[in-house]
Amino acid sequence: MKAAMNQKLSIDEYDALDQVSKLPRTARPSACVARNTKRLIGIKFLAHRKDGGLELTETGKQVLFIKQCIDGLRAVAKDPSTVLPAPVATFLGKKGHIALNAESGLTEISARGLECLADIDANKAAEK
Repeated sequence: MKAAMNQKLSIDEYDALDQVSKLPRTARPSACVARNTKRLIGIKFLAHRKDGGLELTETGKQVLFIKQCIDGLRAVAKDPSTVLPAPVATFLGKKGHIALNAESGLTEISARGLECLADIDANKAAEK
């Protein structure tokens, strides 16, 4: 999994992964997916099905989920009334990155969640 996160994906490539995850089996992929298919297959985030369609690999699913978790943390940090998808909220809650405020009933980012975001931002700044 660590190797998967070392891949630097563009916003367009993340969007293509997200679109493939929601694409019905018989639907034709969008131009965004078509533009990014070769690279995403090359880094093993996408694969061709036997019927010729595209599907996410396990690594692709993990990378997409991690991005959803990071985006969820950022959203909660900005607006505690943000409603997160159930799997993302469950994961972040189990890891101690978010918690439910008993008084307000809103989701709050924990100190651990803030640390995680700071670490992510520091790593991004160091890469530049």
